[in-house]
Amino acid sequence: MGAAYIIPDGPTAVVWRHSPMTQKDGYIIEYYQLGNSVKVTAFDPQTLTEVAIIGAPGLSREALARNAVRKLEYVMAKNQAKSEQ
Repeated sequence: MGAAYIIPDGPTAVVWRHSPMTQKDGYIIEYYQLGNSVKVTAFDPQTLTEVAIIGAPGLSREALARNAVRKLEYVMAKNQAKSEQ
């Protein structure tokens, strides 16, 4: 992947959609920056699980994505454990 899409939404908002993760995990990562924060959404199309984190805009996209994916994998594991009970 690696493509980034910049979509102006008013005077200060920017959205990027790309996944710096390996292609085998297939997660979709979206970045939305507004002022002093960046909302990062991670989505797994296989399980339809979605999570979001808020981070500092000074962090790299890779660091933000890593944290979002970590949360996504935690939530998916938690959901799987629930369904097995």
